[in-house]
Amino acid sequence: MKIIESLKIKEKAYIEKLENGMTIIIVPKKNTKKKYIIWGTHFGSIDNRFIMPQTGEEVFIPDGVAHFLEHKMFEQPNGTNSLDTLMALGIDANAYTTNDHTAYLFECTDNFYEGLDELMDYVQHPYFTDENVEKEKGIIGQEINMYDDDPSWQLYMNALDCLYKENPIKIDIAGSIESISKITPDVLYKCYNTFYNPSNMTMVICGDFEPEQILQEIKNRLLPKENQGEIKRIYPPKENEKNKSEKVSKMEVSTPMFMIGYKDTQNNKENIIQKHIAIEILLNMIIGKSSNLYQQLYENGTLLSQPDLDYEFTDQYAHILISGFSKDPKLVKQKIDETIQKMQENGLDDEHFNRIKKKIYGDYVVEYNSVADISRMFLADSMKGINSFDYIEEFETVSKEYAEAVLKDIFKEENEAISIIEPNE
Repeated sequence: MKIIESLKIKEKAYIEKLENGMTIIIVPKKNTKKKYIIWGTHFGSIDNRFIMPQTGEEVFIPDGVAHFLEHKMFEQPNGTNSLDTLMALGIDANAYTTNDHTAYLFECTDNFYEGLDELMDYVQHPYFTDENVEKEKGIIGQEINMYDDDPSWQLYMNALDCLYKENPIKIDIAGSIESISKITPDVLYKCYNTFYNPSNMTMVICGDFEPEQILQEIKNRLLPKENQGEIKRIYPPKENEKNKSEKVSKMEVSTPMFMIGYKDTQNNKENIIQKHIAIEILLNMIIGKSSNLYQQLYENGTLLSQPDLDYEFTDQYAHILISGFSKDPKLVKQKIDETIQKMQENGLDDEHFNRIKKKIYGDYVVEYNSVADISRMFLADSMKGINSFDYIEEFETVSKEYAEAVLKDIFKEENEAISIIEPNE
């Protein structure tokens, strides 16, 4: 096994690429009672057009298939549900779908190997029929309606609509009532056989394990499958311009909500980790809890709580999001714009930069204390081709001068948009 290591936090990860193409990452945590496993496939909501490696056939699938498939994987031919089976063992199990991957996971202190049996059984044995697919359409249809009525989700989707014109990230992960109506068992099997091939999958295990031993246990449970090679995914051309500057909707909320987005048009793999770190530092300097702007807006009642700060990226999209609650969202945007302009003109304050940098580093280190955080981080990063330890190892390379360059490159008015949800009158 290949070993990667962070000397700064004294952690190791053991990585094995199997003959079938599957990647296994084991992060041993001695004297930890909790055990966590997550098995992901590089198949998310943006992967709706691809060429099947086995046949060379170009396939278009309805929106929402990756999420629909995740829901259906738990159902067994004997009528049982694997999620219920795992819960009955006292195991905390779940699954989720994102824009770029789908994951199946569980956390436990006891019955780990019984859970492993169940997890590796249901993920490798899909069971789709006309009847159970039709039944699921009703269940997921209710979920879609629920999200349509969820102000936080609509705020986010509207922000993406402002930032992108054709990018599939604008597609709701669950799809629409209309799109899921076109899903059939044949569509699900086609996607399962393409994207759930081991060569497109990664498994991460964290806990008090001996790497060689747990690796063998996993190999013993894997069905023999050949490495099918890379899946060619087809995406629209990258866009440099935003779609619109503003989108305002009215919903059942007591206080206006806002999400300010900045499209990262410089999105490429070069220096992505340093850029991510720099953006986190910049966001905290601009409107984080200890920033002058946040204190001012909170004290005068314009901001009701600390905003959420995020940077989302894959090869296909990248954007910064600042979201929160305010009685005057446009004033918040104006004050953020003014603060950014001053920082761009005057440069970053040394003392503030170094203080925030230390705080962010501390946040990173804390993540390595949790088996769940470690596992999910390693899976999400591996889907992007990133070594998670590099965030720790490369942290010191992010200088104030580099952060100032990022501030000027990304935080531009032509890249900026705002989504607002206002109360119904």
